[in-house]
Amino acid sequence: MIMQLKQICNAPIQFEKSSPFKGPEYSGKMERLFAILDDLFEADKKVLIFTQFRQMGHLLEQWLKDRYGEEPQFIHGGLSVKQRQELVDSFQNDRSRRMMILSLKAAGTGLNLTAASAVIHFDLWWNPAVENQATDRAYRIGQKKNVTVYRFITANSFEEKINALIESKKALAEMTVATGEHWITELDNKQLEEIFTLSENLSAQ
Repeated sequence: MIMQLKQICNAPIQFEKSSPFKGPEYSGKMERLFAILDDLFEADKKVLIFTQFRQMGHLLEQWLKDRYGEEPQFIHGGLSVKQRQELVDSFQNDRSRRMMILSLKAAGTGLNLTAASAVIHFDLWWNPAVENQATDRAYRIGQKKNVTVYRFITANSFEEKINALIESKKALAEMTVATGEHWITELDNKQLEEIFTLSENLSAQ
């Protein structure tokens, strides 16, 4: 259920391929992403965009290409180590390469992407350690720029509630990478009900 809700929060078409709501205009996250990228590109800055889903990465590829006229680089688990390094070298050294999409699992470690001035987490793994490990791709040795990090959370949704739960509990905030997201399966029934119940603001609309 969590995976499916994450997909819906990203874009309806990611959850249901036959959905009539196919374009980026049906995704609040895409609307926000375009606004941020417009500002970043006007300031001549490069950006890393992380997603948990390879399918979402391909949607981002198409939608960003349609809007900005350039095809973003995309690092995912289907690429060889050599292919990934070639993309990294291109992003680092080619000024025309302004954006890179990265699968969180494929790009969480080992990559040096200090050319980026911004990191965007389009969807979140509910483990701060995994998220921070990905963000560190832009904070490697040799980074001389300030790096801005954006975390996309759908308001009045389970995403907002899980994020608040992590921030309120020190033990969750100090999770290790190995913990993954399995801690969610250990919540009791009352906690799960609270996470998946519509907020008063949303249910009243």
